[in-house]
Amino acid sequence: MTTTTTPADARALGLAHYAARAVLERVLTRHDLDFQQQIVLRPLALAAGPVDRGRLTADIVAALKTDEDSVDNTIDELIAAGLVAADASEVRITDAGRALYERIVRETSAASARIWGGIPEEDLLTAGRVLTLVAERANAELADTGR
Repeated sequence: MTTTTTPADARALGLAHYAARAVLERVLTRHDLDFQQQIVLRPLALAAGPVDRGRLTADIVAALKTDEDSVDNTIDELIAAGLVAADASEVRITDAGRALYERIVRETSAASARIWGGIPEEDLLTAGRVLTLVAERANAELADTGR
């Protein structure tokens, strides 16, 4: 594979995002899960216990730049599939949800290692700083409703 050095821009970021997402979605499709469902399942799998549903919804809305109804529908889909359980205002991952999440992580880890492996640590740190700054500026742009 030949790579050329070009400055990072929105197109390069988008192409990298969609390429990496397609790798993930290939795995998700095999498990009848979609991208947003996986995004909702992840914090539940990493949580030490139940999570406030409102807080989870707000976090996913902020991360995906989507609407509350969409996230609430996704949570309901995961509950209906037996991957998430609801108790009053809290949600938690079920054993089946945890097992599925762990399978997805196992299946994507080899591809992730191939994609990220061999990139010098210094380059990863620089890319991380740039991506964080781009996200902060884009979020500020979205928050600026006066434009």
